[in-house]
Amino acid sequence: MFFLKELPTQAMINRYSEDYFPERSEDVAKKLQGLREYSTLIRKLEDYFASHNLSQLRFLVMMVIDREPDRDHLFAHEITERLDVSKPVLSRAIKKLIAASLLSSKKDKQDARAVLLSLTPTSKELLRSILPGYFDILSAQSHSV
Repeated sequence: MFFLKELPTQAMINRYSEDYFPERSEDVAKKLQGLREYSTLIRKLEDYFASHNLSQLRFLVMMVIDREPDRDHLFAHEITERLDVSKPVLSRAIKKLIAASLLSSKKDKQDARAVLLSLTPTSKELLRSILPGYFDILSAQSHSV
């Protein structure tokens, strides 16, 4: 992922506006500013997760399992649907979480081909320890976004 260090000036936007988006230069300027702010937020979150030996995807996998109201597990296809991520990408993340003892897997009793993925006590503790900082980052950014 790359980030634009300097946003275009209003004069630059106006120049392009004449040819490509007449009468919408103000909207374009606002969207570019929003992209910059959200890019900064993503970078802060990625750094935060990395400081806890996680990626954003691995964190989100744990979160979608944790937020299930009536179950303590999910199937991989359910996680794929909730995160809108490809199966191969999710498969690699799950393998890393299992290797780090942050997810456990066991065969489903009704369908031996299906695997139930659950949080481990270690991952539950990790979530409890990192969620305050996660929400601090989100709330600090929300004032400017």
